[in-house]
Amino acid sequence: MIFANRDAAGRALAEQVARQIPADAAGPALVLALPRGGVPVAVPVAERLGAELDIVIVRKIGAPGRPEYGVGAIAEDGPPIFDDGALRYLGLVEDDLADTVAAERAELARRMDRYRAARAAPAVTGRCVVVVDDGLATGVTARAALRWLRGRRPHRLILAVPVSSREAVALLAGDADAVVCLHAPERFSAVGQWYADFGQLDDSDVDRALGRATRVLARRAGGAR
Repeated sequence: MIFANRDAAGRALAEQVARQIPADAAGPALVLALPRGGVPVAVPVAERLGAELDIVIVRKIGAPGRPEYGVGAIAEDGPPIFDDGALRYLGLVEDDLADTVAAERAELARRMDRYRAARAAPAVTGRCVVVVDDGLATGVTARAALRWLRGRRPHRLILAVPVSSREAVALLAGDADAVVCLHAPERFSAVGQWYADFGQLDDSDVDRALGRATRVLARRAGGAR
């Protein structure tokens, strides 16, 4: 299964997510994307659900000298979450990553200021929350987001991704009430291999995607009056 791009992946994902929204949900769902890659995937999901779209900001904690190899992650103002197996494999302890954690907290703060400015984090308590990313390799960043959100007492917490390693799906089954994954291939090396177009995104791409979702929801609200 190869997705044309993130938007196409989100449209395919949306129908499966809609089946997971409980009938007793109090009000519309809240869709939270992991920027940057999760945002364009989340837009069609939010449109399908008629849901508010926002973001939950997470930063990967990379191994020393190998920043692409995630050994942990941090979400918003939450504590760092580490992959204990990865630490053991690399012969590391959490204290070895103190400088990396500090640097990622600084970048997380920059992104919070960039994406939210004066806006508060979205209200989660009692709501059905759908966390969306463009794919999972280790699952460590999604785990940090889910655990941060769980502490805010959502009514139901759903993780939705177009593609994931099987290991990540298994890892996160205990952190979400439901995991929606369209494709969990037996052989998985990177998220980008499952997209024909997996271009790099910047902050302006996030702004445009969030703006599109806001306009669609406003038009729907106006039509309902």
